[in-house]
Amino acid sequence: MLFSEIAYGPIHSRRLGTSLGVELMPLDHKLCTFNCVYCECGWNQPVSHPKLPTREQVRGALEAKLQALLNEGVSLDVITFSGNGEPTLHPDFLDIIRDTIALRNRFFPLAKVSVLSNSTQLCRPDVVEALKLCDNRILKLDAATDEMMRRIDLPVNDQISVSTIVRWLAQFDGNFTLQTCFLRGEHNGLLIDNTAADQLNAWYEAVDILHPKQIMIYVIDRKTPEEHLQKIPRDEMEQIAEPLRHKGYDVIVSA
Repeated sequence: MLFSEIAYGPIHSRRLGTSLGVELMPLDHKLCTFNCVYCECGWNQPVSHPKLPTREQVRGALEAKLQALLNEGVSLDVITFSGNGEPTLHPDFLDIIRDTIALRNRFFPLAKVSVLSNSTQLCRPDVVEALKLCDNRILKLDAATDEMMRRIDLPVNDQISVSTIVRWLAQFDGNFTLQTCFLRGEHNGLLIDNTAADQLNAWYEAVDILHPKQIMIYVIDRKTPEEHLQKIPRDEMEQIAEPLRHKGYDVIVSA
């Protein structure tokens, strides 16, 4: 499922409410630093020179869409950067976020600006600065062991490690939302299960190191590129959340 417009929606997000999406990646294929087995956008496609929307195109499309929504009397909870891959890959990400905040303040001052990111570009100071300007930084950590992270997320850079991602996430001093997809299954003959006891214990330890202000845990909800995956039942997701809630964490379960 690919998004074919720069500004799309609004749609109802099970985690964020009424959300206007902003697409910074190509409109005809996925471009991401991960190739997650559960991604609703499918697998990465090899493209020599991917065409990204320009900063000016993003600003123009977003301004036109916000004006139209205001004219129609549509309420808006959030402007969300997500879509066909990793939004922080855009070279003008910081300036685009600044433009977005200015447009939000003009049209829908109560709406939040949110970014869903896989955390792999947090080595870039401009990306960290941009995310700190946003209301919601929703940052991924699908597993807390290298082996399981690589089985689930299939990083393009196979040298990236969980310890590196955790160190990058620590830059926010807990002022972010940690997002994790829980699933079971297999891919290329390898077992996938980040709900196993050893995996959960490692993940709980990472949570305690990072102490995020909010935690979102969710399950696969749409068709996935890897067919041999299982959706985790709601009661099991609540069991995963319970130890964290007992410690005082704000945990949202989408299942």
